[in-house]
Amino acid sequence: MANPIISKSAEPSFIERIDIISNKDQSKTVSVTNGTIRLMYYESILQDSVKATVTFADTGNAIDNKTVLEGLPLVGQEKVSIKFSDNNSSTLNLTLYVNKVTPIVEDTTKAMVQMELVSKEFIMNEKVRLNTRFDGKISQHIQKILTNQNYLATQKKVDIEETSNNYNFIGNNRKPYYAMNWLSKKAVSAQNQKKGDSAGYFFFETSEGFFFKSIDGLLSQDKKKSITFNQSPDTRGENTPAGYDIKALDYSKDNNVDVQEKLKMGAFSTRTVLFDPFSCYYEVITPNAKEKEQSLKLAGKELPTLNPEFNKQGNNKDFSRTTYYLLDKGSLPSGSGIGKSQQQLTKATEENFDPKNILNQSIMRYNQLFSQKSTVTIPGDFSLHAGDVVFVDAKQLSSADEEINKEYGGLYIIADLCHYISPKETYTKLNLVRDSFGRTGNHTSGKIPL
Repeated sequence: MANPIISKSAEPSFIERIDIISNKDQSKTVSVTNGTIRLMYYESILQDSVKATVTFADTGNAIDNKTVLEGLPLVGQEKVSIKFSDNNSSTLNLTLYVNKVTPIVEDTTKAMVQMELVSKEFIMNEKVRLNTRFDGKISQHIQKILTNQNYLATQKKVDIEETSNNYNFIGNNRKPYYAMNWLSKKAVSAQNQKKGDSAGYFFFETSEGFFFKSIDGLLSQDKKKSITFNQSPDTRGENTPAGYDIKALDYSKDNNVDVQEKLKMGAFSTRTVLFDPFSCYYEVITPNAKEKEQSLKLAGKELPTLNPEFNKQGNNKDFSRTTYYLLDKGSLPSGSGIGKSQQQLTKATEENFDPKNILNQSIMRYNQLFSQKSTVTIPGDFSLHAGDVVFVDAKQLSSADEEINKEYGGLYIIADLCHYISPKETYTKLNLVRDSFGRTGNHTSGKIPL
């Protein structure tokens, strides 16, 4: 990328606090704020925990006339209090824990150290196991795993989108994060998805707390910021076009669609083979994305149009991936209180999980969401988070100077973000994804059209 004139908001942001508390002696605290060379902070809808890396100069008089590594000593799991703000007064105030310590450079007078920081729940996940039975809605299971004192017991904000379907299971000593991601693939939103047409959730953490959101729920949000990009020089952020919040410093499209891989993963057509071992019931269904398109909440105008030359004719023939499933009946029927046994007998023939209307629908939605990818670098903006919706416009390759790209412009979900802070500059890099093509709405409108 060319070196643009740094906009005012890309100038160094303010790191107010990076304090490390000793495990050995809680009264010992070392601040590495002034010695910080680089701070990088990460969020992702594909990541269970927020993460950060802090690179700092470790001099010999940090604590008790020793380095931080020796004086605390810095061994891992130390509590680290971090507070930093961008140039628009958005502040992130975090308590993280040391997961990994890497000495980078070391000599007799100074050293450079990199710390990898994670959330408390990320570390607790390795010490907690699910060893009881869970009955009820999947959204209730997520709430319990996150907040119950027997499990992660988080004190952070928990934002869970209610599911419409129940699912009973036994923990079997699974780790909490594994179980929640496993449940995500089986969940259908009560508000934003219709069983049989769409399914699938994401579990992730941002600086604001934990989120359990459906794919269509993420795509139903109001846009948070409008971003534009062109090749004209940035003059300290003063020439952002009307109606846009941010002028990007760099923008690139990553739409190298691998047709074979998409077909292998079943992004657009799948086959499900169902079998009930008790009644010998057998069924083959072939969900197709195009047939369900009208009921999906898309970021763009439409799903990709594939070449009809490759369509296989006939019932249950047009598919690119097959999943096999034994119907789950009678394994964990619900019941409680007086008459529990009778309740369980009554429900013994009901399905615990409905693979016909959920299994392949979630497979398709996960793969569709990453149909279009873009990467945008903007001046540091700490108000943005993974899972937010942004509107992006860039000029198309055209003789018309003001023509915007109507195929790739529009609404996107922030899949990943990284805040980069150094003594010289502050940037935010966004990896953006969406499930469809074509620009809908405009940069001043709010919600994604249904």
